Amino acid sequence: MAIHKLLSNLSLILLFSFHFHFGNGELRLNYYSESCPNAEEIIKQEVISLYHKHGNTAVSWIRTVFHDCMVKSCDASILLESINRIQSEKKSTRNMGMRNFKYINTIKDALEKSCPMTVSCADIVALSARDGVVLLGGPHIEMKTGRKDSKESHFSEIDELLPNHNDSMTYVLSRFQSVGIDVEGTVALLGAHSVGRVHCVNIVDRLYPTVDPTLDPDHAEYLKRRCPHPNPDPNAVEYSRNDLQTPMTLDNMYYKNILNNKGLLIVDQQLVSSPATSSFVENMAADNDYFHQQFSKALLILSENNPLSEDEGEVRRDCRFVNSN
Repeated sequence: MAIHKLLSNLSLILLFSFHFHFGNGELRLNYYSESCPNAEEIIKQEVISLYHKHGNTAVSWIRTVFHDCMVKSCDASILLESINRIQSEKKSTRNMGMRNFKYINTIKDALEKSCPMTVSCADIVALSARDGVVLLGGPHIEMKTGRKDSKESHFSEIDELLPNHNDSMTYVLSRFQSVGIDVEGTVALLGAHSVGRVHCVNIVDRLYPTVDPTLDPDHAEYLKRRCPHPNPDPNAVEYSRNDLQTPMTLDNMYYKNILNNKGLLIVDQQLVSSPATSSFVENMAADNDYFHQQFSKALLILSENNPLSEDEGEVRRDCRFVNSN
C-alpha cells in the first residue's frame, strides 16, 4: 500500500512538473520543429544578409532585445507603432537612438513566405540578437522559442522599469535582479557596450561645464572633439564609439577601457567604482572566455523574461501592429 501511495504521489509530482515546463507562457528548444522547421535558419540567414549590407544591424539586435525584455516581458512590444490608442515605446527618451527596426520586418516577411502567421516577432527579436552576437565575435547561445507578441505597448512603464545610463548602480543591479540576473550577469550584459556607439546627448554631462575627474584626460579631450556642443541636438548624428580598438567586436576590451577610465557613460564608470561590481570587471578584463560565458548565461535569462501565454499574446502578422480582430 505504501508503495502504491508513493507511486501515486510521484505521478502527481511528474504531472505537475510537466505542466509547469510546457504550460502557458513556457518556452522550449525547437518550438517550431513541426510548424516551421526552417524558422531559425531563415532568421539566421536574414540576419547574416542584413549584417553584410548594414553591419550596425548586429549591434541593434542586441540593444533591441535588452530594451524589449527589460520592460515587463520579451514580447516585441517595442516594435509597435503609435496607432489605435497605442503609444509606441520607440517614442520614449530611454529608447532614443535605437534604429533598424524596419529590418525586423524584413526578417518577418521572409518567415511569412514560408510559414504564415507562425513565428512571433518576439522570437525574431530574441533569435536575431543571438545570431547578431555570433557575427560580432561572441559565443553561440542555444535559445528556447515559443514567445508570444504583446497586444499592447508598455510605454507608460518604461521610465520605471528600464535602467538608464545615469541611474545609480544600486538601482541598475536591482532592476536586473528583478528579472533573475545576478550582479555577475549584470556586469557581463553591460559588456555589450563593447560594440556600437553612444550619442553625444548621453555623454556631455561628463564633459561640460567641467570634465568628470574620473575620465582619463586624454580620452576626455577626444570626446570633446566628437561632442563639441554642451547642448547637442538629440536628433543630430553626433556620437562616439564605445570602444576605439575593436568597435565591432563583442569582447572584453570594454572592461579594459573602463579600468583605464575610458568609459563613456556614468554607468560604465560606476562598474569600476562600485565594490559590488569592481571585482567582476577585473576578472572579465583578464579573461575574454569568462566574459563570453557570463554574457551568454545572462542574455539567455533576459531573453526568457516573463513570456506571455497563448491567451495573453498573439503572433503578429506585421511586427508593427497588433492583429485586427
